Amino acid sequence: MTSPTQAPEQTKAHEPHPYIGGRNAALRALTAWRMERPGAPRVVILTGSPGTGCSRLLTGFLMLCDPEHRQGLELDALDPATVPPDLPAPAVPSVAGLTAAQTLWLLADHYELSATRTADIFPELGQLPLSGRPVTIVVPDVDRAGPVRGTGEPARVVRDVLKPLAAVDSVRLLADVPQEFAVELAEGLPPGVAQIIDLDAPEWADPEGLVLQADALLNPQFGAPELPFTTEPDARRALAEVIARHAGDGAGSRLTVHLAVQSILMHPEGFDPADASQLPGSVGEVLDLHAERLDTHPRTLRQILAPLALAEGDGLPVHLLTPLASAVAERDMSEDMARGMLLVAPFIRPIERAGEGIPEDERTLLGLQHPGIGEAVRAGIPDVPGAQARIAMELLDAVPNQDWAKAGAYVRDHIAGHTLEAGLLPRLLTDPGLFAHAEPVRLRAAVEAVPPEQLDAPARTYLRTAPLLTRTEAPAVLRAALLETAFVEDGLPEYAAVLRRMVPDLPWHTLWSVPVAGADAVTVGKLPPSAAASDSAAEAPAKQEPPESAPLAVAVSVVPQGTPGSSPLKADDPKAPAVLVQDLATGSVIAADPTQILRPSEDERATGPLGFSRGADYVRVWRRGEHKGDEKIVTALISATPFTGTDLSSDGILLVATESGVKALRIRPAQPDTPHTATDRRSEPDVPDPRAAEPEPAQAPGPDAHPAA
Repeated sequence: MTSPTQAPEQTKAHEPHPYIGGRNAALRALTAWRMERPGAPRVVILTGSPGTGCSRLLTGFLMLCDPEHRQGLELDALDPATVPPDLPAPAVPSVAGLTAAQTLWLLADHYELSATRTADIFPELGQLPLSGRPVTIVVPDVDRAGPVRGTGEPARVVRDVLKPLAAVDSVRLLADVPQEFAVELAEGLPPGVAQIIDLDAPEWADPEGLVLQADALLNPQFGAPELPFTTEPDARRALAEVIARHAGDGAGSRLTVHLAVQSILMHPEGFDPADASQLPGSVGEVLDLHAERLDTHPRTLRQILAPLALAEGDGLPVHLLTPLASAVAERDMSEDMARGMLLVAPFIRPIERAGEGIPEDERTLLGLQHPGIGEAVRAGIPDVPGAQARIAMELLDAVPNQDWAKAGAYVRDHIAGHTLEAGLLPRLLTDPGLFAHAEPVRLRAAVEAVPPEQLDAPARTYLRTAPLLTRTEAPAVLRAALLETAFVEDGLPEYAAVLRRMVPDLPWHTLWSVPVAGADAVTVGKLPPSAAASDSAAEAPAKQEPPESAPLAVAVSVVPQGTPGSSPLKADDPKAPAVLVQDLATGSVIAADPTQILRPSEDERATGPLGFSRGADYVRVWRRGEHKGDEKIVTALISATPFTGTDLSSDGILLVATESGVKALRIRPAQPDTPHTATDRRSEPDVPDPRAAEPEPAQAPGPDAHPAA
């Protein structure tokens, strides 16, 4: 049995893996893990610096683990010790761009677990082997976790997902993690349970594989141009050996070789295979040597690539590259960009996007060929926060008239990531328009990374509402409506008013909200003028007073006894509930006898233009048609906490109560076919899915629902 860091010796020559072209020692260790050989570790931690080939090794190994893909490989030609048995494919949750919680729900969905909370997933996984289902999990690319780069999501994936998985005795785990987390992931496990394969370490070196990689890249058979040092096998092999020797065995060696060859082949003029000074030893040296060979200062190449190295998501829209490069460089880069495509060609890749809703100028994105290039470019930026601040200012200038509804998708959805790294995000979090229009998963992740004491009141309201926005996948208009209500709830009416101006087609306007703990059943009604005596009448403008001859529309709530402004139902029973009567339009508390409240009749409710149906945490408002079955959804109100009471007035004021308060919303005319809001439990798994128990349309509370004195 070998030690966790000792690579087995190769005893027989075999064909290299067709995709990897080497790494046999590491493949043998991974195969031993897959075969569950005696003494093999249960947990394997694959790591290495960016560009050493962790992702490629894992991809090649997964080819051997996939029953269908194996059929296209000549397995007999490979080293038998590198070929795992034909077993069912392992679970491979892709964590790229996801949070730790979303990753867990990927696993729960894959194994069809019944868990409703993330905490329940690990115990249920531990029980699966009892039913005969093996639990073999491969987690690639942990370094790419998280919707925003600067939020530290890879660390959360390691601590909240991988460490608990590794602690489950029946789980066999293989994970590709950044080097700084490898030892942490193995800590706490019994001796022999975990093995770290660090591709930067000498014991896992693969010099011959590196030569094979360079030789294949130089070979015209695989797309290289016909040149003296590519067509002649001996010359090609000699050049491949010297390129591999300069790149070394670790620290980005695979990426260094790949980029060095691409640089040479894209601009072979003047390249001398015998001149070792033209060969790089790192990714950073590739950048500098390539620029010099094209008679350009290395700083210029790095300045062009800097926005891509600092970019969020998959890449930058092409039209943003020049202004952002100019912002980072603090000079006009237009001329450099105009003649710079050959300069940057080995290091970038275009990403073509199709689909409705993608503007023409955002269909092509530019990204870096590999994250390791970004690491090298970022390392050369003297002041990354300052560069990000200049990028953020440029992105803000790209918002037409500061209207986020008209902003490009990259600007709208990723500016928070840039301002987070610049240390300026709290200054941005005062714009309700951004809250409504930015993609909520990314914005929420960025805001949660800011220390709470740095957040002002609007940002705290957004953060409180964000779980609801991410769970529901609500479109921008509904996000704006939910935020409008949240601002009213939090005593920020001026921000609610901004949203009403900016988004004129909001499905509702929140009239008022009062924080009443323990609010229960609510109903609407009318109070004869002689019976109304508003506690706040002196403060209300005269124009808000109803005509003396008209009844006053009121909201009636059952609340705990002692609630300010309420009247106990039974004065001699301190445990009996109380009644709170409020002006339905303003929320002003009214001192009134509940028995004098006129309640809508069943016929009035049944013939009103609007109706509603209610689930545990949503209320749908629909417009009645001429015939039964012609109802059209007007809107849906969703709550992070269950509703405890709901009613709807004949003129379209929706009254709702939760355990924390009561609020009234005026439903506004909307498109009759407003789509039902979907949910995604992977975004916010601990909130119940409202689709789980769809009720029949609920009847609005009848006369007997009103509390009696």
